[in-house]
Amino acid sequence: MADGTETKSESRFEENLARVAVQMEKMRIGEYVALLQNTRRLFFVNFISGLARGVGMAIGFSILGAILIYLLTRLSVINLPIIGDFVAEIVRIVQTQLTR
Repeated sequence: MADGTETKSESRFEENLARVAVQMEKMRIGEYVALLQNTRRLFFVNFISGLARGVGMAIGFSILGAILIYLLTRLSVINLPIIGDFVAEIVRIVQTQLTR
């Protein structure tokens, strides 16, 4: 009877091991380890991803800045008592900088 339970546990262990092996193949662990071992390729991949992040942030900040300036100009047109003067001053400064 001990042999019967031992083979069942061995069988379960082998099934679990096979499942782990399949999961590791799906996660592409081998390719990741190969990338870590090739320092030139790792540097290149990180450099390109850093460039892409930087360009993306620059474009995003430019779009957000343009939207903010547009909203501020719309607020200055409304002519709110306190905010209107403040917004008009900011818009004037920005327009002065753009014309230089």
